[in-house]
Amino acid sequence: MPRNAFYAQSGGVTAVINASAAGVIETARKHRKHIGKVYAGRNGILGALTEDLIDTGKDSPAAIRALKNTPGGAFGSARYKLKSLEKNRREYERLVEVFKAHDIGYFFLNGGNDSADTCLKVSQISQSMGYPLTAVHVPKTVDNDLPITDCCPGFGSVAKYVATSMMEAGLDIESMAKTSTKVFIMEVMGRHAGWITAAMGLAQTQPGIAPHVLLFPEIAFDEEAFLAAVKKNVEKFGYCAVGVSEGLQDKDGKFLAESGLKDAFGHSQLGGVAPRIAELVRGKLGLKHHWAVADYLQRAARHIASKTDLEQSYAVGKAAVEFAVKGHTGVMPTIVRTASKPYRWKIGMAPLTAIANVEKKMPRDFITADGFHITQKCRNYLAPLIAGEAFPPFEAGLPRYVRLKNVAVKKKTPGYTL
Repeated sequence: MPRNAFYAQSGGVTAVINASAAGVIETARKHRKHIGKVYAGRNGILGALTEDLIDTGKDSPAAIRALKNTPGGAFGSARYKLKSLEKNRREYERLVEVFKAHDIGYFFLNGGNDSADTCLKVSQISQSMGYPLTAVHVPKTVDNDLPITDCCPGFGSVAKYVATSMMEAGLDIESMAKTSTKVFIMEVMGRHAGWITAAMGLAQTQPGIAPHVLLFPEIAFDEEAFLAAVKKNVEKFGYCAVGVSEGLQDKDGKFLAESGLKDAFGHSQLGGVAPRIAELVRGKLGLKHHWAVADYLQRAARHIASKTDLEQSYAVGKAAVEFAVKGHTGVMPTIVRTASKPYRWKIGMAPLTAIANVEKKMPRDFITADGFHITQKCRNYLAPLIAGEAFPPFEAGLPRYVRLKNVAVKKKTPGYTL
């Protein structure tokens, strides 16, 4: 008899995470022999704990298909980290309670590093508790820091957005440099890995144009060297455009823009390194400057998504279901690069034990010797990931995005307090 499936989105969303959702739901609908209904968790894993389930079957095939064109998280996401079984057994008992009540035999969690850990725990503990559950992680993270997979769904679109934004802002600053702004600083996401910062480097298609300086989490910030680089570029080209990761650290490993607060995963909340750098430029060099923080704009920009990224995001959702119905559990679909010129890729599979809580940082040979830009090897890696356009449909001059019905499933268990 077919059993039902549970799908949830986790952590920060992307411009194409809903494409993975479409991949899961559409593929599950083709496997009625194994999968009955597909339930989504409202607000991620919280939906499972609170039994706040959404019946995706209430939405039409056209609506599910339109998810591929829609940014954000269609079912709601959340930053919530399950503790170990020893620290909070009740959470896992609650998950099994809800899954039993709704005959859920397939678990698909769409997220990054911490979500991979959650999926692994659910896979392992459901087995130890005697509940048959097939758990497959669906990769997603703008940070591009999951190991084993060549790239992470969600990254290519962010990379395309920040490279484009840097290119456009660079033209603006260059045109005004004679009498106005001399330095522009753009802050992007990236806690420990500088992949998004590196992507801005693609905008420099010829020497002397933006960006001139890139600041990576992998390279300890050297104030003196940085100021010298800015001054040199201003003197040589009339202006200097800087790209910086929110996770920039000093020589002691301390974040330059740490707020002192923690998120639900226990990570330090970051943001605001651009104004810190800008003040340094003003105070030490006396140069007029502007700064910008891409923030949510970079991960929500579906209007300029990478076609490659969109296709890969859908493919991992589709593969997750195909793996599950074949009996694979505790695994994740991966992107395998089979050729770079021309770019070719296929879907692979990796165990979550090799992925959970492991971060893939920028290789040192992707960063120039002075630590301030990307190498040709890095360009060769990044370029295919931003390739192709996948514009959403437009109506009245604006993108037409779908909003699902998100019909709630009737609850069958006692209430639960988080």
